[in-house]
Amino acid sequence: MIYSMNNHTKVLSVKQISELKKRYHRYLSPKTIPYVEYQIHLSDCTITVYESHKVVFQGESAEVYASAYDSTFVAHSGSDEVGTGDVFGPVVVVACSIDALHYERIKDYHIEDSKLLTDEYIQSIGSELMAKIPHSLLILDNPKYNQVHKTNNLNQIKAKLHNQAYLHLKEKVNLPELNVIDQFTPETSYFKYLEGEKEIFKDLHFETKAESKYLAVAVASIIARYAFLQQMDALSAQYHLNIPKGAGSLVDQTIHVFIEKYGVEALTKVAKVHFKNITNVLK
Repeated sequence: MIYSMNNHTKVLSVKQISELKKRYHRYLSPKTIPYVEYQIHLSDCTITVYESHKVVFQGESAEVYASAYDSTFVAHSGSDEVGTGDVFGPVVVVACSIDALHYERIKDYHIEDSKLLTDEYIQSIGSELMAKIPHSLLILDNPKYNQVHKTNNLNQIKAKLHNQAYLHLKEKVNLPELNVIDQFTPETSYFKYLEGEKEIFKDLHFETKAESKYLAVAVASIIARYAFLQQMDALSAQYHLNIPKGAGSLVDQTIHVFIEKYGVEALTKVAKVHFKNITNVLK
């Protein structure tokens, strides 16, 4: 994981980063760089700790400080979802697994939570991450979403998708001990939502804001966002409209235009019809 003689990069565990911060607490600098948790300024080395748990050692003695963490990459899996806050477009869930070899393939990418990256950057690296990292990708399109939402709330839908993503991933690779889910509901509620499922993947670690703490979750969020953007582009092309993301005023305008061109019934093919943006229009 060496970029140059005086520049070394590693991915550390939560515990290791906590110990690093405690050991050098007198040398901490305030956060001034995007995506950086903090920096440690020593006389012969600057240590930069990123939100994704990437740690960069730079300076005359960088190799010495970095060597204390040799062979410390912790293989893990992670899952995340996108599209749940967008009126138009599908819900996408991705689970992926990363070990030390996979990390070597992507260490030069800027990997962060997809919400902190531009769509342009995500589109530039999405297909490459998909080719390099074992993953499971599930896309719940709008017709199916509207159908299942009649009997399942959003958290139940997400729970079932995450469960299926991990089950599919398990068929592709031998999963590590650590399998992280970006927590959107308490663990007890998550498994309650899955009651009655034929198979349930239970070896999960639940953590909020996991996309900023675990590399695999961040990668999963990027791949999911990439797939979501592809689906949105396809819908825009199919209906000859620039279909917007999110749930703002531009979405409201597009709903009116879409209804004028294709009718109310066609909304079920492109949008989540329970959103207030749509129900308010149909009153």
